[in-house]
Amino acid sequence: MFIHVLQSEWLKRKRSFASTLVLGGSLFTPVVVIIARLIQHKALPKLYAMDAFWPQLWRSCWESVAVFFLPLGAILATSLIAQLEFKSNAWKQVHTLPVSAASIFLAKLAVVLVMLLQYLLLFTAGIYAAGMIPYALVPGVPYPKGSFLDLPLWRVNALYFVDTLPIVAAQYLMALRFHNFLIPIGVGFMAWIGALAAVSSKVAAWWPYSYTILHHLKGAQPRWPAFGFFLLLTAAGYVLFATRREKG
Repeated sequence: MFIHVLQSEWLKRKRSFASTLVLGGSLFTPVVVIIARLIQHKALPKLYAMDAFWPQLWRSCWESVAVFFLPLGAILATSLIAQLEFKSNAWKQVHTLPVSAASIFLAKLAVVLVMLLQYLLLFTAGIYAAGMIPYALVPGVPYPKGSFLDLPLWRVNALYFVDTLPIVAAQYLMALRFHNFLIPIGVGFMAWIGALAAVSSKVAAWWPYSYTILHHLKGAQPRWPAFGFFLLLTAAGYVLFATRREKG
């Protein structure tokens, strides 16, 4: 039954802006890099001859994504997916289906997590394209030194995935609780701004919205707080969802 609910929720995502948000957000930085390098094409031969070409491109692309696009994208996409029934006034119909509240709750959450994986995979492919497209279009540019596959692709993506989980759980909790979609998005934005303000303090290590920023600025951090916040906020969100008297 859970599989059928998951398939239904996956089809529903087409009615939201979330899928476009994933595609546009994941490829925005690589596209900007490509355009900038094509404009400054005279500097490309020297740039592509560098031994650390791929690591430098990898770090520069992750800077904007880790601090800005990934946390804000998680805030927007999670809120949009969770708010689909509120926008169409369909929660009462959903709750009349012969499925458990747990199946509905977990299926929606699974859709968001799969979209997060899509974002990370598309962004990684975009970084590779940002390195190869200028090479293919500009004459005289040498093939980049080193190998893209030598980068810590899977490890870094997995760590950023865990870093983003608390944001997803917090936004999911709020989006299922409030009818007005501006409330979870507004609170999420304020929490992200708070993470930026507290990033240099010890409080940031215990702020659910700060882990992607800390990862980029300070390197790999212990992931137990992020995973712990995800489990705690997900459990709280399910209890509030399952015990809510008003079903739409």
